[in-house]
Amino acid sequence: MGKIIVAGIGPGSKEDITPAVLEAVREADAVVGYKYYFQFVEAYVKPGCVCIDTGMKKERERAEQAFLLAEEGKTVVVISSGDAGLYGMAPLVWEMAQKRASGIEVVTLPGISAFQKAASLLGAPIGHDLCILSLSDLMTPWEVIERRIKAAATGDFVTAVYNPKSHGRYWQLYRLQELFLMERSPETPVGYVRQAGRDDEQVTVTTLGAFDPEEVDMFTVVLIGNSQSYVAAGKMITPRGYYGGEKLEVRGEGLEVRGERMEIKAGQQIMMESFRTIAGELKRKDYPLDHKWALLHAIHTTADFDMEELLYTDKGAVETLYNKVATGELKTIVTDVTMVMSGIRKGALQRLGMEAKCYLSDPRVAEMARAEDITRTQAGIRLAVEEHPDALFAFGNAPTALMELCGLVRRGKARPAGIIVAPVGFVHVRESKHMVKPFKDIPKVIVEGRKGGSNLAATLCNAILTFDDAEQLKPGRDL
Repeated sequence: MGKIIVAGIGPGSKEDITPAVLEAVREADAVVGYKYYFQFVEAYVKPGCVCIDTGMKKERERAEQAFLLAEEGKTVVVISSGDAGLYGMAPLVWEMAQKRASGIEVVTLPGISAFQKAASLLGAPIGHDLCILSLSDLMTPWEVIERRIKAAATGDFVTAVYNPKSHGRYWQLYRLQELFLMERSPETPVGYVRQAGRDDEQVTVTTLGAFDPEEVDMFTVVLIGNSQSYVAAGKMITPRGYYGGEKLEVRGEGLEVRGERMEIKAGQQIMMESFRTIAGELKRKDYPLDHKWALLHAIHTTADFDMEELLYTDKGAVETLYNKVATGELKTIVTDVTMVMSGIRKGALQRLGMEAKCYLSDPRVAEMARAEDITRTQAGIRLAVEEHPDALFAFGNAPTALMELCGLVRRGKARPAGIIVAPVGFVHVRESKHMVKPFKDIPKVIVEGRKGGSNLAATLCNAILTFDDAEQLKPGRDL
């Protein structure tokens, strides 16, 4: 009695065929496979070896022929591209062995899969949890495929896509892109490789939003990154988590690490998982990155998804303010109450050379409030503007303090670098928020309506101070 060896011959390069598979081909009495693949093994078959090749969609016939030859006592190698167990011949041969109950020994030899070869050419895109989808509905109903696409997108898996298109299937890849954009940022890295390992190999890196399905054909494997994936020096990278809070920085053609090595602490890990959960539950997935970063902070602090409707940011406000901090132009944050100041991360302030100040407990404030019959928070803002007219002002409690700042801006006595607007309550709260909006040249972050609070104002400050962590969705380095 012979035996059947089902062997994966890799994605298409002789160099990617494993030694075990080459040895099996050399010892085979017969080789059975799709005719296109014989060019990769014909140099290794021994004289007298029977070679049986067939065209597409003849998988059952090939498997049956293999059993007939094995039942004659021959050692038969059934070749399959990539890994024979992944959309290959192995499942069919094993099923047929059970159906025939012939007693033929069946052995499977693994091969390098097309997604692995594509990943190596793209950089390191499959460094974390991965799933693999085929868009071929030849033997799987499209309804099932679509459920799996949604699960992959929602689950934040790096996703490899096989059989993305064919002559008769042109729309499925467009639908996959549409479904992923409902769950992922348009900036999510996407790489695709055509004819991986072959003479006409083509490697492309783009984004989910810019990806054009028309550039893909049946010889292409597509890899979609997860929320942590990024592009550096033209390569896709999906981090495993070894570098914690380090900032990866591209300089020229190389990749350098800025800062000391830092492990991810438990608190930061929890915050990162929370942010991923929030991002997955947002109604919209296409927010600009700086608005999304502030929104994730706001929802994380309040557990209130109403923030998706209530949080307003001027275009580019968070990024603009972060850039002012990073360049040293912005050095001071002034808060209306001490609770806001307490919630701003001390580690971030120290790291960036910033200071946060609240004038409420300054003895001059009480004296001014009595003398001019105004609230202490109003007096605190007047004093702050005298000493720091160009600070970032953050309001989490007192609408009268915000209204005071608006009056000082109107009179040309204050020129804030930016304003965070989150007073909370029922008296003058909405009106104070309306008053600040006409200042078009001042970057603003506003929690609309009656909602707000010191915790919200503080977390929005933290979002600005950590905006350079937004692209990799890694909050909490200063916890």
